[in-house]
Amino acid sequence: MEIKDLKFGRDGLIPAIVQDYYTKEVLTLAYMNAESLNISMEEGKTCFYSRSRKELWRKGATSGNYQHIVTIKPDCDRDALVIEVIKDGPACHLGNESCFADCLYESETNKEFSYEKLFDMIKGRKISPKEGSYTTYLFNKGLDKILKKVGEESTEVIIAAKGGNKDETVYEIADLAYHVMVLMAEADISTKEIFGELASRHVIDKKVKQEKMK
Repeated sequence: MEIKDLKFGRDGLIPAIVQDYYTKEVLTLAYMNAESLNISMEEGKTCFYSRSRKELWRKGATSGNYQHIVTIKPDCDRDALVIEVIKDGPACHLGNESCFADCLYESETNKEFSYEKLFDMIKGRKISPKEGSYTTYLFNKGLDKILKKVGEESTEVIIAAKGGNKDETVYEIADLAYHVMVLMAEADISTKEIFGELASRHVIDKKVKQEKMK
């Protein structure tokens, strides 16, 4: 499809929801006109239209927090966009990773879970130890203890999977994932770095498949 197939509002604008390519976190809601969308597609970085200033603005031009576009997808009605990006820094002008940092309401029974939230909690235990916390205990014991637990949990995953018990395997994989995240925090490795590595391998796989098809 092409830009001409989109449905812009009477003001010539279309809402654009910007989403982190790696974490899928919603970063911001902005607006584009045909010109800013065309610039975004040509340059591979987000360019929006400021409704307050009545002018185009390239995200990151002042802050350096550019958003490198991975995909731009319209909704079924062609009157809204979702843009997946790899960001160079915080999306919000207040310095937050997302413009949606505040919470107005959260269900007590259906609380949202994400790897990022869990990882932030784990990193928080390292920076601000909490008495009685198992995560704090691991950090206090140091790298050797953490590595030992990763090894133990890996073995338990293998045993559970070999035994054909799906529920137990899920349980042990969750344990392993948690301890790997503790290791990541200890080694100062971010989830973005891991997702980036996995994404690069995905691209390589695509190239290999394309070469085989030639």
